[in-house]
Formats: sequence, structure tokens, C-alpha cells
Amino acid sequence: MKTQKTDKRNILFLAGVLFLGLTLIVGPGMAFAKSAKEIDVSVDVTLKQFKEDIKGGAEFLKSSKGVLVFPSVIKVGIGIGGEYGEGALRIGGKSVDYYSTAAASIGFQLGAQSKRVLLVFMQDDALKKFRGSAGWEAGVDGSVALIELGAGGSIDTTNIKDPIIGFVFGNKGLMYNLTLEGSKFTKIKR
Repeated sequence: MKTQKTDKRNILFLAGVLFLGLTLIVGPGMAFAKSAKEIDVSVDVTLKQFKEDIKGGAEFLKSSKGVLVFPSVIKVGIGIGGEYGEGALRIGGKSVDYYSTAAASIGFQLGAQSKRVLLVFMQDDALKKFRGSAGWEAGVDGSVALIELGAGGSIDTTNIKDPIIGFVFGNKGLMYNLTLEGSKFTKIKR
């Protein structure tokens, strides 16, 4: 009987720590959805950083049919994890739709992180399929090729043939060994 009581206390303690961590990291901004203007300002900053930090990034984005930008995707986990972020789909340099991304995970994990995500649509049919879906899931509704930089931190566009290219980066540059599998992207009204 003591074991069940102890297990219950441990679960409640971990749930409390997770809630407290999420509250401290995400803060009051998560309680209220961002406006279209706030999302657009954050998207502008993210795209500027991408173009400055990644050699060939500006030219690469020019050749795209559209780019979905999430300036901040927050992930928190203690055994069970979750992540959430809001962003905009840009076509021709203008925001045409707004999206949220969410994912859940189970396994060994402890802590929190913030990351930026760019999905670059290289083909019209991939963009059309994405925009026409009610809820698009990476790995189910379409695959996303995550790019790792070559020598010198540049993009080798000659080897990129995939219809959707993903970049995940944080405050200190591109993040490695990450996946977008299971991330769900849903259109939101702003």
C-alpha cells in the first residue's frame, strides 16, 4: 500500500514541477494567443536571422514556393512532453495564413527548450496539399527533409531535391538530431 501512495505522490510532484516549469518558461504570453501583427514581427526577425546566419539562406528562400515560419516552439517534458508554437505561412514575402504546431512525446526527457522551425516548400503541389489539409502531420501527410549544414555553415542547394525542407534552429544556430515527425500543423484564425 505504501508503494501506491509513494507512486501517486511522485506523479503529483512531477506534474506540479512540469506545470511550474511550463508556466515560468512560456509565461503569460501562452495564455493569450498572439495577434497576426505580433506573429508577423516575430517571423520577420526569424527570417532575418536565418538569412544572416546561413550562407545561401536568402537565395534558397527566394527559390521556394512558400515558407512556414515558427519563431518560437516551446517544448517541455518530464517523462511526458509536449510542444506548441504559432507561426505564419509566407508566399511571395507576405503572410497568407497563420498556423499552430503541436506535438506530444513519451520517453526519457527532462527540461525545456525553445526552437525556431522553418518549413520551406520547394514544389507547388506540396504547398497546395499542405494548404488544402485540415490538419497536416509531418511523417503522415508528407515527409520533411531536415537539413544539416555542410562545411562553413552553408546550404548546398544542388543536392536538395525534396518537396519540403525543414530547418530547426535555436538561439545558438541549427540544432541537430531533432525530428519533426509527429508534429501537427493546423491553420488558425488571426
